[in-house]
Amino acid sequence: MFLITSTITIIAQDWPNLQRFQSENDSLHTLPSVDNRVVFMGNSITEGWDHHLPEFMAGKAYVNRGIGGQTTPQMLCRFRQDVIDLKPHSVVILAGTNDVAGNTGPSSNKMIIDNIMSMAELAHAHHIKVIICSIVPAYDYPWAEGKEPNIRIPAINAELKTYAEKNKFIYLDYFSKMEDGKNGLQKKYTYDGVHPDKKGYEVMAKLTESAIRKSFEKK
Repeated sequence: MFLITSTITIIAQDWPNLQRFQSENDSLHTLPSVDNRVVFMGNSITEGWDHHLPEFMAGKAYVNRGIGGQTTPQMLCRFRQDVIDLKPHSVVILAGTNDVAGNTGPSSNKMIIDNIMSMAELAHAHHIKVIICSIVPAYDYPWAEGKEPNIRIPAINAELKTYAEKNKFIYLDYFSKMEDGKNGLQKKYTYDGVHPDKKGYEVMAKLTESAIRKSFEKK
């Protein structure tokens, strides 16, 4: 009982997990500034780069700030310390699927989009180039069945694309390259229907590199 209570207390005290990258961020602050830093803000799919395709970020000025299970309000809370304060050239924002799953409570499409918009606008205000990713396709969630991600995700993505184009941000479309014709993730790209496997990340890597190049070309 004590361990359970202690764990709940810790989560309640640091709901957005602000401590997760504190030491790594402190270390980056001591290094010379670089002009080509790119921060990846996201959930387990962003975190998964390190596990499934570590060579993608190796040797580059890429900073992974993905935390498994996180929703957009949690990311928004830590956006300043985990993105803005690191002074990157660009930020890659991949978020929203855990909101649809209800990981931190019910979230409407508007709530999800609003939080992503807020992150994008914070970045833009600090002269950081913005790359907004589509949510990766999912037909259903093994841990939260019946949330209709196959319906909600395409609707959210359509609004994110419109928003990105209107504001001259880069829209990174994973969805159309990875969906199976039923708004789910192609089986050859996933091990559980939600998270990409190595082949999935290889597809994402090409698309991501292209988007990052575009961000460096933008004035």
